[in-house]
Amino acid sequence: MAFPVIWPEDPAIQYYMLTESPPTLEPLSELLPSSHQMGCSGCEGCSSEAFGDDSARQTAMLPSGLVNLNSLKVAWKSSGLMEVYKFLLLVTLFLPCEMTSSVLTVNGKTESYILNTMPHSHESLTCATQNHTTEEELLWYRQEGRVALKSGNKINSSSICVSPISEDDNGVTFTCKLQRDQSMSISVVLNVTFPPRLSGDDIQTAEEGSDVQLVCSVKSNPQAQMMWYKNNSILDLEKNHHQVYQTSESFQLSITKVKQSDNGTYSCVASSPLQTETKDFHLIVKDKGWTIPNEPIISACVVVVLTLGFGLIARRQRIMKLCMKNQDPQSGTSS
Repeated sequence: MAFPVIWPEDPAIQYYMLTESPPTLEPLSELLPSSHQMGCSGCEGCSSEAFGDDSARQTAMLPSGLVNLNSLKVAWKSSGLMEVYKFLLLVTLFLPCEMTSSVLTVNGKTESYILNTMPHSHESLTCATQNHTTEEELLWYRQEGRVALKSGNKINSSSICVSPISEDDNGVTFTCKLQRDQSMSISVVLNVTFPPRLSGDDIQTAEEGSDVQLVCSVKSNPQAQMMWYKNNSILDLEKNHHQVYQTSESFQLSITKVKQSDNGTYSCVASSPLQTETKDFHLIVKDKGWTIPNEPIISACVVVVLTLGFGLIARRQRIMKLCMKNQDPQSGTSS
């Protein structure tokens, strides 16, 4: 005979029913009441009228809680889902409430995201806790540095304002964290879009045969496409004469052993979806001048000085005699 399965709503009772051993049933002879207790005149009458058969007699005489508990144990042990259910039930019963209740948001978003913005604009970031059971203190960080917050701007909700936005703020990360568990956090990365900004030395002078570098400094977001022009035409790069180098912040043209034909105006052109910008560089190549080597001149001077020195030393006595002769006539005249 099948029995209806009544599953209790209390998780503690569910856990008990899945983990505890079935209760030991007392012998029917001890559980079944006498005919006097049943209000019958004899045992045979009671058997045929009150119970019907042995299984029905057992069911009728066992307490209802024992019957339901034993039936549930048999039903669930025959199912392959019992072990999975036990695991999930344990996780639900013993998981701390604080770990599952609080949800962190920034401007209504529950995950980190990129905020698109422009220079000179103003951005407000609001961090809040949802479904919290206790008051939560919030922290704000700009990159690795902590942002100073007022006392009334920390509990459960906290706002910061970035104003005004500049080009240098591009890529800066703002992070909101729970004070008690800083692993729970949401970050916002600023994506500041702006057209190309170019800079560099306008005029460069070089001597023929020397090497020259024209450096065009560039800032742009999104990154711009770069190109070199000469006298308003695309520069024809000569092998072993022109070389181009590009980084995220510069675009450089190197010219090896410049010639008179390299004279002219070189233009650094940056193109982005926002704007196209141009920066001109004027290169002046001078004729190679004749220069006298310094080393031979210095060597000649040293030789002359040494020769004069040795000559004076060799004629020292003769020079001294001449000086003494010149002094004697002067002394005789004076006496």
